[in-house]
Amino acid sequence: MNVLRNAAVRFLVLCVVAGAAIAAEPGKASYSLAVVPQFRAEEIHRDWSPVLARLRVATGASFSLRIAADIPKFEESVLAGEPDFAYMNPYHQVMARRAQGYIPLLRDSTPLKGMLMVRTDDPIKSARELDGKEVAFPAPNAFGASLWIRALLAEREKIRIVPVYVKTHANAFRHVATGKAAAAGGIAATLAEEPEELRAALRVLLETPDVAPHPLSAHPRVPEAIRRVVVETLLAMTRDAGGQSLLKDIQLPSPVRADHARDYQPLEKYGLEKYVVRSAKP
Repeated sequence: MNVLRNAAVRFLVLCVVAGAAIAAEPGKASYSLAVVPQFRAEEIHRDWSPVLARLRVATGASFSLRIAADIPKFEESVLAGEPDFAYMNPYHQVMARRAQGYIPLLRDSTPLKGMLMVRTDDPIKSARELDGKEVAFPAPNAFGASLWIRALLAEREKIRIVPVYVKTHANAFRHVATGKAAAAGGIAATLAEEPEELRAALRVLLETPDVAPHPLSAHPRVPEAIRRVVVETLLAMTRDAGGQSLLKDIQLPSPVRADHARDYQPLEKYGLEKYVVRSAKP
């Protein structure tokens, strides 16, 4: 009975995806997808290209990957409405909604938490001991790894730090590990990609509250039929081992439907806007 039920579910999913693809067929359009550069460009290309290949098959449209040189350049592109789809951080979604009306489609079910890291052998016990010291961040508006941490240090801990922007999460971790900075901002997903030796050299000094993680969002110019087939295709990938592996690689191991009002609009109440750096250069 369970076998029949599972087969029926898979058939219905295929019908939904196929129906959406047929509906999207007349345009035969080309769509761009930008990914916030938390990782090196070659890693982003390696992890996202197989997913875009599946979307091409499902939609009948072509998908191209856009990889910005750094997070500020990615941000500028999204706020200008250049990419059709974008995998962005939570506060980028708030900003992109205001600027262009980007619609969050999917996010992972695991909450995002920012982490302030120090060396394992550093005797520091409180974030307040960082007052006046250099702290490394990937970029000003990297949400969990920078923006929210900087806001918490100023508002809750009542300290002033000297931020140093080093372009990537990997660089931030290495800045503190090598003693170039007293601490560094990061998130669990990027730290998990680092070698064991580096991870062992760092410890968490402070964590931010949980929030909904990075969404995959679409510009409102993307037809609803295309948006629907993208969502259904990615959700269907959770039902096969190969798809599950691909989703894990793009930081969406357990995707769920996203909703701006529920997931990202609440971030506006934290007063983070005054810590956003406009047109920042790392």
